[in-house]
Amino acid sequence: MNVTKIKENDVEIAVISGSEMLITDVQSALDLIATVNYETGCNRIVLNKSAVCEDFFNLKTRLAGDVLQKFINYHIKIAIVGDFSGYSSENLKDFIFESNKGKDLFFLSDEKQALEKLSTR
Repeated sequence: MNVTKIKENDVEIAVISGSEMLITDVQSALDLIATVNYETGCNRIVLNKSAVCEDFFNLKTRLAGDVLQKFINYHIKIAIVGDFSGYSSENLKDFIFESNKGKDLFFLSDEKQALEKLSTR
């Protein structure tokens, strides 16, 4: 896992890159939160969709809700970046749509959009 700290509009954001799977369950999400906070002090994260296991995107597993609740509890804003058009679940599409209307969790197509969303206070 490579973590780069970027400052956008006076807000520090951790951009995570690498090929490893980082979120597979609630504990791995907590580990990610702790590692990023310890290494960068950032409370905003950009993460590639490929670092998140596919079970996360199957809402029946409840993994997305459980994981995202941890991000909310620890006041961490996150943008997951990638192509979400391949998912056919209407519930997931609604979940992504509603998340993107909020201020803590975003599903976006590229890093530029993610930095824009996460850098607004």
